[in-house]
Amino acid sequence: MRILTLSSSPLSDKSFRIGLGVVVIFGAAEILSAAYYYVSRIHVSQAPLRPPVVAMRTPSVSLAIVPPSANEALPPAAPAAPSVIDRLLEEATALRARGDTANALARLQEASERDPKNAKVLEETAKIYESIQNFDRSNETWRKIQEIGPSAGASFELAATRLKLGVPTPAAVESGLPGPSRLDLGTSRTDANGTLEGSNLGITEVTATETPDADAETNLTLRIGVKKRPNAAIDHTKVKIQVYFYDTVDDKDVKLTDAEVTYEWLTPNHDWASSDPEMLAVTYTRPKSNLLSPEAALSAAAAAVNPGKKSPASKPGSAKAGESGRRKYLGYIVRVYYHNQLQAVRADPTRLLKLYPPSPTASP
Repeated sequence: MRILTLSSSPLSDKSFRIGLGVVVIFGAAEILSAAYYYVSRIHVSQAPLRPPVVAMRTPSVSLAIVPPSANEALPPAAPAAPSVIDRLLEEATALRARGDTANALARLQEASERDPKNAKVLEETAKIYESIQNFDRSNETWRKIQEIGPSAGASFELAATRLKLGVPTPAAVESGLPGPSRLDLGTSRTDANGTLEGSNLGITEVTATETPDADAETNLTLRIGVKKRPNAAIDHTKVKIQVYFYDTVDDKDVKLTDAEVTYEWLTPNHDWASSDPEMLAVTYTRPKSNLLSPEAALSAAAAAVNPGKKSPASKPGSAKAGESGRRKYLGYIVRVYYHNQLQAVRADPTRLLKLYPPSPTASP
């Protein structure tokens, strides 16, 4: 029987061992790589998550106050324009200083309509009424200032003084009691128009015209012409024309009128720049004593509609005419002053000049 014998050579055994070693080394490397991979993943999962920090750079802004240059400087504020009332008051004051009380009162009336409680306007109005000796109106105006109260300032104090002490009354002044000396026209040289010798102004005419008026007992207008001497230069701001009306009371006593008196220039400029006379119109108006005031008329109408309603008691002023006696127009005196010096005088009836002789000087 044959026996098969297998045998290997030494060279083949050595190659097998080398190949096996390489395989083992490669496997070990694979195992180590896998182990390193898994271990590193475990460490990363356990580490805290931190948001990335991003540095933000804010641009810096520098603020600098640059003064305006000379060319860019703001213009100065314009002074505030005077109000309409202030302008009217200034005009009235200037007109009163020139003796133009008619236009002065017109300006003040316009200002009063805009602001009825303006103490300065009321004060100037009261002074003008005093200058023309209309003391009823002046006292009424001073009382309006008192009603405003201490907020009227110096005007309130002046009103209190005027109403307490008063001003020289017509009776005191015109009866020759303390006051300016009276001019004796009998010893003074005057012309036929009553113009004093050496004067710069004279009275050319005084014409009285009565106008029929259903609402007035007397409505009379004086038209007065005042003319300068030839070649005389007149400062119209220094001219004063005074007009006084007189009444008889109960047909016996002569008193300065309490009627309404208004003035109006008929010539536009009245500056005596030309040789023509300047014309002034002065109106005397006395309402009928039996006329009802608007308040009384309304009350009477209400009483007629409602017979049970009594009309209110009449105001003290409504019975003034009856209490002081019945008045009737008597006449006038016109005086012209220049630089406060008497220039001319005219009266009708002329006996008024004996009762009330004019002062040679006018108060400034």
